[in-house]
Amino acid sequence: MRGIVLAISALLLVAVLVVALRPEIGEPPRRPPTVAESIDAAALEGRRGALVDQVVFTREADVGRVTGLIEAGSHQVFTQGISSTTVFHRLRDSLYTAHDLSYGTAAELTLNPAGPELAGGELNPFHVPAIREALNRLIDRRYIAEEIFGGLAVPRFLPLSTAFPDYARLADVARELELRYAHDPAAAREVIHAELEGLGARFVDGQWWYRDEPVRLIALIRTEDERRRVGDYIANLLEDLGFVVERRYRTAEEASRLWIASDPRAGHWHLYTGSWITVVIQRDQADAFSFYYTPRGRAEPLWQAYRPAPEFDELAERLERRDYRTWEERQAMMARALGLAMEDSVRVWLVDQLNASARAANVEVAVDLAGGLSGSALWPYTLRYTDRVGGEMVFGTPGLLTEPWNPVAGSNWIFDLMLIRATQDPMLIPDPFTGLYRPQRIKGAEVTVEAGVPVGRTLDWLSVATAETIPVPEAAWIDWDSGAGRFVTVGEKHPGGITARTRVRVRYEETLFETRWHDGSRLSLADFVLPWILTFERADEESRLFDMAHLPTFEAFQRHFRGWRIVSRDPLVIDIYSDQIYPDAETIVAARTPVPTPWHALTLGILAENRGELAFSSNKADRLQVDWMSLVAGPSVPVLARHLDQAVERGTRPYPAVLDDLLGEQEPVERYRALGDWYAERGHLWVGNGPLQLHSVHPVEGSVVLRRFAGFPDPADRWLTFSQPEVPELDLDGPLVVEVGEAAVFRLAVTFEGEPYAAEGIERVQFLLFDGRGELVRRGEADPLGDGLWNIELPPEGVAALGTGANSLELAVTSRRVALPSFASHVFATVPPGGREVDP
Repeated sequence: MRGIVLAISALLLVAVLVVALRPEIGEPPRRPPTVAESIDAAALEGRRGALVDQVVFTREADVGRVTGLIEAGSHQVFTQGISSTTVFHRLRDSLYTAHDLSYGTAAELTLNPAGPELAGGELNPFHVPAIREALNRLIDRRYIAEEIFGGLAVPRFLPLSTAFPDYARLADVARELELRYAHDPAAAREVIHAELEGLGARFVDGQWWYRDEPVRLIALIRTEDERRRVGDYIANLLEDLGFVVERRYRTAEEASRLWIASDPRAGHWHLYTGSWITVVIQRDQADAFSFYYTPRGRAEPLWQAYRPAPEFDELAERLERRDYRTWEERQAMMARALGLAMEDSVRVWLVDQLNASARAANVEVAVDLAGGLSGSALWPYTLRYTDRVGGEMVFGTPGLLTEPWNPVAGSNWIFDLMLIRATQDPMLIPDPFTGLYRPQRIKGAEVTVEAGVPVGRTLDWLSVATAETIPVPEAAWIDWDSGAGRFVTVGEKHPGGITARTRVRVRYEETLFETRWHDGSRLSLADFVLPWILTFERADEESRLFDMAHLPTFEAFQRHFRGWRIVSRDPLVIDIYSDQIYPDAETIVAARTPVPTPWHALTLGILAENRGELAFSSNKADRLQVDWMSLVAGPSVPVLARHLDQAVERGTRPYPAVLDDLLGEQEPVERYRALGDWYAERGHLWVGNGPLQLHSVHPVEGSVVLRRFAGFPDPADRWLTFSQPEVPELDLDGPLVVEVGEAAVFRLAVTFEGEPYAAEGIERVQFLLFDGRGELVRRGEADPLGDGLWNIELPPEGVAALGTGANSLELAVTSRRVALPSFASHVFATVPPGGREVDP
């Protein structure tokens, strides 16, 4: 018996965990000062737009230089999240720097699914789902998290972020899958060998051969961050399996030309060290399966090469539409989709990262808990010096103008989008701590849902009502007739009538049409309608704007879209009917609300694509062998400028059957003249309506300049209300050894900055109990004992069900104040009665 106890004690010395899954790496970020504390109110009086006068973005990919450049005063902010422990500690210890933490970045392995043979006749092992699936067991995620990322990451297996609510909601399913796909290189090797032999490959003297040639893999390895070491680690594993691996080290821009822009069948790459940043807290990740695993995700050639299993494809599409009747049905669908995603594995998820956004100590800005600084919707509204209004800031960023900017199918790179968002003014803005949307250019919304549909509301700027049926009015627009250039009504397409699961009535601000684009022209209703026309036009094979890469997304949209109707023009009120739902009514409104795009700038792109000179999407540009359209730089700009000159001469009115009724008599002339003046002064055609405007673009020098838009309608301090996010900090305590037949009691302390976390601020504390085989034995909810203290008691029969051995109690805590769940775990041993006795 003494030997058993000693063995268990040794195990516990190694295995006991009482930690949150987010590493503790330093003191939490300081609370941003209020306006009264940081800025003289007199300096704010009458100021519109940004709180700074100018922001200069410069290319800087070396994170090791961040602290020094801020200390020297040449830079004030860096956009790239820092995940290097060395750089982080240097940043944390400097008197001249500050940082903010975010949790929405993930590293993964993107695999080329084309094949089984590529264009040159070479074998692509990753065409086979079973081989892709086996990589999950080959890779040691804990090694990546702890050794490569230095503890600033946690292992990730699934398309669900471990930092978002759905992971906590599905914790039991997630943990079972993580145990099933735990590091087991022998099992991975066995599957890979069997599948390769089935493809006709031969394993000779430790080397794989196919048609008398070694099986060669091209690894695209990003160089700017820890992914270089991740790529080398995975390349080493594949070489150990008998593959020849060619390592191609590339920057973001260099790699994108291959993994995004090229046809996967061309064989320019086999695996890529990918990374994704979620720019807002996703309270509902049901559409992750469609985005990451099906052609509906994006228009690029890689996505169009995805061929998910029929069951997975159908389930992903249903989850994207939220085609479920109850919450329980939704959870069952999500659980099944997670298992199918692992079997598909065109992406092998590796880790969720903890990133630090670096800034000078005298700079404050609202940072999103998921997207950090680069993903924050509020950064252009809140960026400021703590002691003054105005001034210039210099941002360092690893990528600039990585892909072309256009408002239809342009760049999706985070550092491009960061600048783009600053030039745009959305209708709703996500709360950086909860992910719930708040009004920006709408007055409010009324959401009506079909009775029994699981939709809830948190904030009071909108209302939610239910109805037994929601009929769609006959006059609502539901389709498009390209030949006639007009919308098709519900009455025409569905004479018998149709219903919808939801209706959203959006009421825009009464002063909406008094606001202006950056070129000085006023917003108009045509700015809302033309983007809707393009949604349908690009899906019509008879249109010159048809884009086959747009079809999967459009077909998914058509399955839930039931029409929209302009109820009032001024003030603008629009009804949108759809069968797609989200658990949060705030998200439904944000997803449905039509947003404006300057119709005159958009028209230039339509004219250029109609003539086969440019294309909105990379996929169509590749097929037509023309330039992917950019409104800001490169060979596209002179082409668009030529169309602008012609539009000025002709007073071009796009889709006159619809838009003539929405355009003022002189509006086209005034719009084109304003855009012409803008282009003559700045050399680009990018027009927005946000707090910052695109002043100048310098691709060769590697810089972009944004300036304050003085014509912005809101006071500059409107969004300076967000303080430090109250992320719960957990401390789980309990026995290390429990005798079978006894009860076991565990105590959880929940705090924030050392103070007890208010009980009303906690939404849920759930626990999962796993036995030594990794089987889920029990789940339940902890009992509150007052502010900051929770109790989990396992009765004697619950302990007995574990048998003897090492067990794990895992907790997931969700807060009402932040959307990020917190986790803790505790390992303990169960022993036979009297098992804790030892010889004297």
